[in-house]
Amino acid sequence: MANTSGEDSAPIADRARDLAPVVWLLGKVQSGKTSIVRALTHATDAEIGNGFRACTRTARVFDFPSDAPIIRFLDTRGLGEAGYDPAEDIAFCEERAHLILVVARARDMQLEPVLETLAAVRLRHPDWPVVVVQTSLHENYASGQAHVLPYPFTPDETILPEVVPEELVRVLRYQRSLFRPLLGSAHIRFVPIDFTQKGDGFEPIDYGREPLIEALIAAAPAAVSIALAELPDPSGVSQAGNAHILGYALAAGASDAVPIAGVVTVPIAQAAMLHKLASIHGVNWDRRAYAEFGGALGAGVLVRTASSFGLRQLVKLIPVYGQTAGAAAAAATSFAATYAIGKAANYFLARRRRGVEVKDVTAVYHRALREAFRVSKAREESPRAAEIP
Repeated sequence: MANTSGEDSAPIADRARDLAPVVWLLGKVQSGKTSIVRALTHATDAEIGNGFRACTRTARVFDFPSDAPIIRFLDTRGLGEAGYDPAEDIAFCEERAHLILVVARARDMQLEPVLETLAAVRLRHPDWPVVVVQTSLHENYASGQAHVLPYPFTPDETILPEVVPEELVRVLRYQRSLFRPLLGSAHIRFVPIDFTQKGDGFEPIDYGREPLIEALIAAAPAAVSIALAELPDPSGVSQAGNAHILGYALAAGASDAVPIAGVVTVPIAQAAMLHKLASIHGVNWDRRAYAEFGGALGAGVLVRTASSFGLRQLVKLIPVYGQTAGAAAAAATSFAATYAIGKAANYFLARRRRGVEVKDVTAVYHRALREAFRVSKAREESPRAAEIP
């Protein structure tokens, strides 16, 4: 098995990072931007605190997952802070974002700094998708009041259900009215949420998480939607592996677009992915586990994967074709193969860990392979933004 630590981990992350879509978080200080990152990624406070890195003097970026990112959250300093001129950050973010996520406390009626910034961006990019997240709903509850369950809000911004507290309806409606005059052809979506900490007295602590993801997926370009669909959820460790599978598949595809490089880097990315999945499931890859996985996949899958990989490296050396269509096909195929292997391994490890009979691994592989080629095509059709240095 190839070495997957130290010197190999950074190149894998770099390759995935270059392809990961960027969500621009825009809002005032204490609006709840970090809470959104925490709830979407299920990263710990320590991971978030250590994961954000500076990209300008006052803007920072958080990559998830850090070992092979599938999505990047670009956060600017709180708008409206004294002495802060956001012009540099706005210019930087505007070149790189795929989706704008505006964050505002539901009771905040002084949103002029946010509205002015968003209006300027929409004037230049009227077709850009925008999602406005209205946070800290409980600040508008009466004493002792709990969240309305099931989640009552719909994608239709004009409808606020009668079961919602009257004071909350009033502030949500007024806040939404502030955004309606903004120019732009793309629809602005509104999602009320309340992300709290354990012990705050509100359940669930991630109130509105799924509707937020659904709104983002509906609004976003394909590359962002694909990444959002792979974010972890509380349903179990099997789901936790999805983001890593996509990240390592992106890294493998990026590696294989370069002639010869894929011979070394694709196996390294695949080995790192398998080790990461084993770590998530709390099991170890040993000779017996590898033999069982290979047997479950089937000899035909293993032979076809190995032989086609070698052929792809030869095709990339053909002048002109090899550096264009051949390289693109090689990248898509390595992405798809890595993604399918990861999905099959995730399924295998989850069942093996529970002591359940392992079967249908080959079927999981082939379903994932078909899905991977669809994902690859959708990503190719998504607009690319400038890279974050």
